[in-house]
Amino acid sequence: MRQLKKTQKFIKGVLFFLMAIFIISIVDTICKLFTKELHPIQIVWGYFIGINLTLWIFFFLKGEKLSKLKVTERPILQILRPAFLVCSISSLFVGLKYLPLAEATAIGFVAPLFITIFSIPILKEKVGKHRWGAILIGLTGVIIIIRPGGEFWQFASIMPLLGAVFFALFQIFTRLLSNTEKTYTTLFYTGLGGLGWSSLLVPFIWLTPSQIHILVFLTIGALGALAHLCMINAFDFAEASLLAPYNYTKLI
Repeated sequence: MRQLKKTQKFIKGVLFFLMAIFIISIVDTICKLFTKELHPIQIVWGYFIGINLTLWIFFFLKGEKLSKLKVTERPILQILRPAFLVCSISSLFVGLKYLPLAEATAIGFVAPLFITIFSIPILKEKVGKHRWGAILIGLTGVIIIIRPGGEFWQFASIMPLLGAVFFALFQIFTRLLSNTEKTYTTLFYTGLGGLGWSSLLVPFIWLTPSQIHILVFLTIGALGALAHLCMINAFDFAEASLLAPYNYTKLI
């Protein structure tokens, strides 16, 4: 019976995680289309504008009060976590400006390796040989694609690689917070913190957005809010190192 419940939790975690990755891939594709018109950091800022508007509507419909949402036992982690997300998305979007979508995404697939590595000292998780095997197989595919030393290995290639490191830290912190924090509280700080961190950078590269750009901000923000909800739920049900290999489903 205990094993059955454990398996059910694992399946729920994987399904939530797969949905999050699927939605994130849609957001990346939409953003790739607009990196020629707007600076990647401004797209990130607009993304968090959209997320916050979506979350506030969601919280209002759910009857959630601000006084409850902002209550957290780990304020430092809640503030640092969205900083990693902003750095991750910004790095990826800069890479998308200069690289084809498939290649930039493929480079980002070193994230599961970093997640697995970070999960050992930070989360104290035990990583078995099967998980390491899945990670290394995926990493081999990434190395084949980026061909270190080839013409593809350039400065632009480093950006999604940095994004992968930051995304790994973001997922690790998500798992850390899942042990003590409520889902809606973490969502609240994800949106608010992400907007705060990105707002520090956007004045330096500001361009007045068009109506189409505003619509894009709202669309990717709504999708992003749903993706983060799925991801937070995923880490409630499964370990970070266990979910890490499922990042590779983004290739599809």
